[in-house]
Amino acid sequence: MIHLARPRGPGTVRALSSRRVTTERIPPPLVGDERTMLRAHLDYHRATLAWKCDGLDTERLRELSMPPSTLSLLALVRHMAEVERTWFRRVINGEDVPLVWSDSFDFQEAYDASEATREEAFAAWEAEVAHARRIEAAAPSLDVTGYQARWEEDVSLRMVMLHMIHEYARHNGHADFLREGVDGTVGA
Repeated sequence: MIHLARPRGPGTVRALSSRRVTTERIPPPLVGDERTMLRAHLDYHRATLAWKCDGLDTERLRELSMPPSTLSLLALVRHMAEVERTWFRRVINGEDVPLVWSDSFDFQEAYDASEATREEAFAAWEAEVAHARRIEAAAPSLDVTGYQARWEEDVSLRMVMLHMIHEYARHNGHADFLREGVDGTVGA
């Protein structure tokens, strides 16, 4: 069972279909301070990716359902584990940790899910989300900065959270089409 959403509250969205649903998506509040809004929107988009994968086993998650693209839902989950690790642990927290699936810092290796399993991909992703939440919660403000070596610039936690929302929203759009290609499900 995937537990990415914050505790259940009014307005919780659940998938309505015959398949087993394990992910709750809690809509972000309409009013709140900046940090609360960023946190809620990021969690909503994290839960959306999990929701797009609900009810699919490893083989279905590996399916390359939109040829000629070599992208799969499982590859997206793996990629987002790398993204979470890079932005929160490596950049904001300054941890010297390798990528999850590449010893050579090749982000593209995460997209090769041909030998990956649902269990290992989701375990890695959920662990990185937990690290990211811990790092964000411990930061005294959104003005905390970390060094992004690729850009050779300092970036704020605020920018990282905005970037992560953008990254999830973009890839959740891909996940819409991939899921529809796998089993015809739309809106999940």
